[in-house]
Amino acid sequence: MILEASGLRIAFGPVDVVRGVDLAIGRGETVGLVGESGSGKSMTALGLMRLLPRGARIAAGDVRLHGRSLLQLTEREMTHVRGREIAMVFQDPLTALNPAFTIGRQLADAVRAHAKLGRRAATDRAAELLDWVGIQGARSRLLAFPHEFSGGMRQRVAIAIALACQPTLLIADEPTTALDVTVQAQVIDLLARLREELGVAILFISHNLDLVAEICDRVVVMYAGAVAEEDEVHALFDRPRHPYTRQLLRCVPRLGDARGELPTIPGMPPRPEVRMQGCAFAPRCDHASDRCRRETPPAVIADGGRAVCWLEAG
Repeated sequence: MILEASGLRIAFGPVDVVRGVDLAIGRGETVGLVGESGSGKSMTALGLMRLLPRGARIAAGDVRLHGRSLLQLTEREMTHVRGREIAMVFQDPLTALNPAFTIGRQLADAVRAHAKLGRRAATDRAAELLDWVGIQGARSRLLAFPHEFSGGMRQRVAIAIALACQPTLLIADEPTTALDVTVQAQVIDLLARLREELGVAILFISHNLDLVAEICDRVVVMYAGAVAEEDEVHALFDRPRHPYTRQLLRCVPRLGDARGELPTIPGMPPRPEVRMQGCAFAPRCDHASDRCRRETPPAVIADGGRAVCWLEAG
C-alpha cells in the first residue's frame, strides 16, 4: 500500500470531527471518499496531509506513506513530502492559485521547490506540464494570470502544479464541484489519464456518486466522521450493505426519473459535539432497533468489503 491510515482521530478541543478512520490506498488505485457535507471527508484529507486548520489536531491513530509514519516527521520534513510524494488538488482552483502571479511563475516555483533546476529549466517543465494537462498554446499561456483562465482551465493548472514533482499519491478534494457537467467530464478524463499513464494513486473526494462510479476502484462511505461502509465500486453500487449507503444511492437523480420530487434522507447528521450512544445513523435509519440506538455496531468484513452495521452483524 502507498498510504495507510489507521484509527485516525481528528479533534477540535474535546470534540472529535473524524472518529477512528481506517483507509488504505494501493499503487495506481483510485479510491473514492463519499458522504454528505460535514461527514468528515475533507478533514480526513487535510489530516493525511497534516494541513489541519488552526485549532484542529490529530488526537489518535497513524498515517503511513510508503510505510513511514507521517505523524513522526517534523514540519520541515513534511514540506519535502508534500508535493514530492503526496499532493492535493482543492475544490476551488481560483482560491488555490495566487492571483498576483502568472501561471508560469506558480508552476515554475512548484517545480523548483523540490527539484534543483534553474529558472529556464523550471519554465520549460512548467510548459510541459500545461501541455500535458491539455492547455493549448501552453508556452504562451505561462504569462497569463489565473483570472484570465476559465474555471476548468484553472483546475487543470491546479492539477499541473500538484503533478510538478511527480507524486505517487494525489488527493483530489471535490475537484469538479464548481464546474459545469461538460468540464467535469474533462477533469475526470484527465484524472483517469493520470493513473493510466503516470501510475498515480488517487484519493477522489466527492458527493457526486456518478463520478465516483466512473473513476474509482473502491469506495469508502463516511458518516458523522466515521467509515460506514467500504467496498469495491461495482459491489457497493450493486449491493450496498449499509442503510446509509442505500439511502445515498436512492437520492441520485436518474435521466427519465418519473418519481417526481427527488427523495431525500430524512433528518440531519448529528452535530460533532453531540455524544451519541449506539449507531450515529440510527435516528435517520428505517431499520434501526433498540440495539442500534444503544450499542455501537462492529465493522463486519465480508467478500472484501466492510460495513459498520448491526444488520450485517446479525
